[in-house]
Amino acid sequence: MVTGSKKIWMDGALVDWDEASVHVLTHSLHYGLAAFEGIRCYEGKAGSNIFRLQEHVDRLFESAHITMMPMPFTKKEVSDAIVETVRVNQLASCYIRPIAYVGYGAMGVYPGDNPIRLAIAAWPWGSYLGEDALVQGIRAKISSFTRHHVNVSMTRAKISGYYVNSILAKWEAKKSGYAECILLDPDGYVSEGTGENVFIVKKGVLKTTPLTSILDGITRNSILEMARAKNIPVIEERFTRDAMYVADEIFLTGTAAEVTPVRELDDRKIGEGRPGALTKCLQDNFFRIVRGEEPAYANWLTPI
Repeated sequence: MVTGSKKIWMDGALVDWDEASVHVLTHSLHYGLAAFEGIRCYEGKAGSNIFRLQEHVDRLFESAHITMMPMPFTKKEVSDAIVETVRVNQLASCYIRPIAYVGYGAMGVYPGDNPIRLAIAAWPWGSYLGEDALVQGIRAKISSFTRHHVNVSMTRAKISGYYVNSILAKWEAKKSGYAECILLDPDGYVSEGTGENVFIVKKGVLKTTPLTSILDGITRNSILEMARAKNIPVIEERFTRDAMYVADEIFLTGTAAEVTPVRELDDRKIGEGRPGALTKCLQDNFFRIVRGEEPAYANWLTPI
């Protein structure tokens, strides 16, 4: 259950959490066209900071542009509103969800001149995949569901309706006793998780799927920058599921999942069956950065 906070920002005004509602005939509720972001705010010794706020706002606007939703606010207004929402709710650390959606008006697939609405909520949220996931790693499976084709879904956009695919895959994984699943692309290569990008490590080389048919994850991008700064060899290329079986390490990245190791895939132990050294190195560095303990990455943080 979501732990409610005090206020939600809606179309320029802060409203009480329990009063933040929309009409049942809101277009996006029926047809799934809404652009959203997941953002985290972390508490550090010197205060609280939102991680890579500008990159998230940029991607929100890109998603809206790709799907032809004219944003009713500027990027600065949205950034300021996100900071204000965290402040007014007095949250030291939290998850933040801005969503732009097609409002009430005409029905039917074509939204016509329906207004584009914007809401921003923030609430406390711990480890997405479970309390032990970050430390012990998770068990995952390859999904029977295929990830998006680039001419079916605009994969560079983070759109609500695309996550029906994720919901079905996640149901399958959870019902089978796994914490998460990894989906293949239409050609049979590894794509991404239900809400995460995928990394593997083999003989000291870090490899991840290219941006041909996956979401351009902001945590993914952060890991790549961190790895290159540490002179860790990085390759962005397609790979198969059996390459994952024989990998030394696997981990998933995302705003919600952060940096989550995978200790087992399809009932096969990965490496030593526990988080590997390179995974732990990058994970530790990531958490130092978000807590404001790495001055070189201070530009990734927006203070509250």
